[in-house]
Amino acid sequence: MILVLGGDVDRERTAAELARQKGLPVVVSGGSNPEYAHWLFAQSGLGGGRVLLDYRAHDTLSNFTSVVGELRRARVRHVLLVTSSDHMRRALLVGRIVAGSRGITLTPVSVPCGALCIPESGSKVWGDGARALLWVITGRDLRGWVAERFGPWLERAGAR
Repeated sequence: MILVLGGDVDRERTAAELARQKGLPVVVSGGSNPEYAHWLFAQSGLGGGRVLLDYRAHDTLSNFTSVVGELRRARVRHVLLVTSSDHMRRALLVGRIVAGSRGITLTPVSVPCGALCIPESGSKVWGDGARALLWVITGRDLRGWVAERFGPWLERAGAR
């Protein structure tokens, strides 16, 4: 199947074309508004049964944690991961930890972002990787817990 990480309609367009070519179902996590997404996928010949729009995610970690249980129950073993080229490094790290913990393999499908690319810092990539690992271990996103307990200390230390 195809998993699209929301944030840019070019990702959805790429996924629609890929789904049409390969005959695969699509899950869009945190994508564009439903009216546009339904129209886009219908234009590509993909009916509602082949496209699931999921708006539970609010960041890269929850793009995976919100759907990974359902993917596993559906016995999905391989996912084509569609996101922008500047986001792929972080998405793959988080996804390989979260989805990989459920036996799901990811193959990247990068969408060029051209002049709109914003390179992600190593601390953002590895920070989200650590959050993903903690989610696998605890079943919870501990970002809020860490910020609540250590935020003032981290600010004083200049780490925030």
